[in-house]
Amino acid sequence: MQYQQTVRTVLGSVVSITTANSAGSGVVYDSHGDIVTNEHVVAKAQTVNIQGAVGNKSLTGKVIGTFAPDDLAVIRVEGSDSGLKAAKFANSDNAQVGEIVLAMGNPLGLTDTVTQGIISATGRMVGGDEPAGGKALITAAIQTSAAINPGNSGGALVTLGSEVIGIPTLAARLPGEAGAPAPGIGFAIPSNTVRDIANQIIKSGKVGNTGRGTLGITAQTAASESGNPAGVAVIGVASGSTAADAGVRKGDIIVGVNSHDVASVQQLESTLAVLKPGAMVTIRYTSDGSTVHKGSGRLDSLSSG
Repeated sequence: MQYQQTVRTVLGSVVSITTANSAGSGVVYDSHGDIVTNEHVVAKAQTVNIQGAVGNKSLTGKVIGTFAPDDLAVIRVEGSDSGLKAAKFANSDNAQVGEIVLAMGNPLGLTDTVTQGIISATGRMVGGDEPAGGKALITAAIQTSAAINPGNSGGALVTLGSEVIGIPTLAARLPGEAGAPAPGIGFAIPSNTVRDIANQIIKSGKVGNTGRGTLGITAQTAASESGNPAGVAVIGVASGSTAADAGVRKGDIIVGVNSHDVASVQQLESTLAVLKPGAMVTIRYTSDGSTVHKGSGRLDSLSSG
């Protein structure tokens, strides 16, 4: 009976979201018509179509802000007669390995679908170089055995206390099998991250305090003569940024941060993800392809605008 009660309590807060190019799920965040979902579900869309749970009427929502690094977006439905019911969000710091959870969403277009599993691990770093990871790098993802399929993205990972503890964002993929999904390994953005980012977007339409550090560069992965990743080629450096203070210039190749070697943009992002803004970092880089220089600076804070 506890499963049924949880489904009855929460499923009405999970909606279907479609755009011209994608489809996924969303969770009603508050009583003002705000809905949280994945950034990759809305992508560049300015408005989306929303279908309420269990056959409720169709609505139109406006994308009021996105934050790609955490794969989150907020959509707003105007009007007080939307009939949307806000979900209750848990404290994800209390997530326990082995805890039973339910994933609610619209996988493969099958609306109002519920799957069951456990929290398999917490604190995972996923995205970026993961297949289907997109531009996001989730630094404290919740791993679950509940089935996560295309269309579940942006939906709800729910405790038996009827609280949303995470937003499903991607499933692991098997290596060497054309990206086939790995059964029983899905990942969700923790609810505390969702609330932090969503509250900032709702307040100002952007994210100013992310807790993430950045060097203040635009870059791409550099390749060696054999075609293997060989560092991070710097395309641009922001004035006054960490990289600028460390002496990094356009055209340089970053090969390490602190004691960590860096061969790709993904490795650089993973290294920075565990550091906080304001931390002193030492950047190792080459300007002529051979001599390695070192420079230091305090890590800048990443924001969405």
